[in-house]
Amino acid sequence: MPADTDLIKLYSSRILGLAADIPHHARLADPHATVKKRSPLCGSTVTIDVQVEDGRIVGFGQDVKACALGQAAAAVTGGAVIGRTLDEVQTARDALRAMLKSGGPVPEAPFDGFEVLEPARDYKNRHASILLSIEATAKAMEQALQSDCA
Repeated sequence: MPADTDLIKLYSSRILGLAADIPHHARLADPHATVKKRSPLCGSTVTIDVQVEDGRIVGFGQDVKACALGQAAAAVTGGAVIGRTLDEVQTARDALRAMLKSGGPVPEAPFDGFEVLEPARDYKNRHASILLSIEATAKAMEQALQSDCA
């Protein structure tokens, strides 16, 4: 288990800055799909709203109640999702999961901001919170594409 000083280093000023400035932090009035996801381990929750046109996200809103790491991940997600396809979001989700759980590379641009969360690899109890926003975004996009709205 990493030392307490390592945990303090994990909460870098960059992570805290992202957590304090989450893009698209308001819910959408007329989403095509909404997904709420909760981490049972820590209780972090996110609610994601998407609007999809021509297979791409054109509207995005999120309500994030999570630790600083989950908030930072939501900030990266929110900053990168507009204009993305389901395949791009799923690829980013899978790459982030691999980065955290098996030492995989940082997701590719425009999701490369997740690199700030590389130090969290050693903190398995934080992984679920970090993955919430991108997982809920992928699920919301899947639902929107299955409906007639997209």
